Amino acid sequence: MMAPIRYGIIGCGMMGQEHLRNIALLEGAAVAAIFEPDAPMRQAAEMLAPEARFYESLEALLEHPGLNCLLIASPNHLHLAQIEAIAARQPLPLLVEKPLFTDPEAAPALGRLREGYPAPVWVAMEYRYMPPVARLIEQAEAVTGGIRMLTIREHRFPFLPKVGDWNRFNRNTGGTLVEKCCHFFDLMRHILRDDPVRVMASAGQDVNHLDESYDGQRPDIWDNGYVIVEFARGARAMLELCMFAEGTRYQEEISAVGPKGKIECLVPGPGRFWPADLGPQPVPQVIVSPRLPKGPRALEVPVDPLLLDAGDHNGSTYYQHRRFLDVLRGQGRVEVTLSDGWWAVAMGMAAQHSARTGQAVSFAELPYHPDVAGPTAALATAT
Repeated sequence: MMAPIRYGIIGCGMMGQEHLRNIALLEGAAVAAIFEPDAPMRQAAEMLAPEARFYESLEALLEHPGLNCLLIASPNHLHLAQIEAIAARQPLPLLVEKPLFTDPEAAPALGRLREGYPAPVWVAMEYRYMPPVARLIEQAEAVTGGIRMLTIREHRFPFLPKVGDWNRFNRNTGGTLVEKCCHFFDLMRHILRDDPVRVMASAGQDVNHLDESYDGQRPDIWDNGYVIVEFARGARAMLELCMFAEGTRYQEEISAVGPKGKIECLVPGPGRFWPADLGPQPVPQVIVSPRLPKGPRALEVPVDPLLLDAGDHNGSTYYQHRRFLDVLRGQGRVEVTLSDGWWAVAMGMAAQHSARTGQAVSFAELPYHPDVAGPTAALATAT
């Protein structure tokens, strides 16, 4: 019998606890060590991982014997510095939550990590692994005959409270189009198998958090927006985000259209938010609509209730961990790389910049990348 893969966990807030619940469901995996400085979050993590040893610092956790990998689920603005500290002391395989970074001047540091980190680094983009989304991705090319238009709509609840209210301010999150939407920009590149060339956006803060104040500061995170992205091979993609639409039946709706037809997926939000008096939560669907012969065909894509109970992401966190464990066992490859994580954030930053200035952002004019010496002035002002 193989020894279990032993995780060290950095950050056990809401998302970190979702990871703990899903790791507990994995055969051949265990949480051995945790660093969580917030007392209530630490207490919650102790209940979920009673066998784990708790540490008072990242440096102390890295001294724990026998760790096979690390998971970073700390607040956004800490991710990159923590990766650099790990690289300097104990460069174990990493699963790091999105967004990969929030500082627009991070390109040189990411370039160094990409070239020099000696172990696998997987950026956590759970939405790729939601069963209905994975089904759409698998079938999209055949159904559409080549995607020309891709639309992602998320109508959901406002940002939830987080430790120290860090997610109320752009300086910590990178901005809503980075913090919340890097998932969707990653999906655009992944589904289209292409890179963006131009971004146009309109967004703002119109409803949520307007009456909140933290140490005299009002939150500045946006709660709605549209983003249009043009891709190198001619496809167009659009994101529609609304964070005051929690009354909707499906939280995410994705559609891809090409010369042969259309494919859609409909994904409900977290089950814990579905009103009990409305009966069972909606089941995810994939809908195929060929141009000829006309007639949509809907297929339900149910998710194991055990996985739904383990988190808010439609079972995707579990499936992501399974693939990550395959990498650690030498049976798979990293599917979401540092470059993928960089692109997702860079697209969000470009969208933030476009919405602020009212101008389209061309990636040809902003040649920032992890292997480029530094950012442009325009990117540096995007957050």
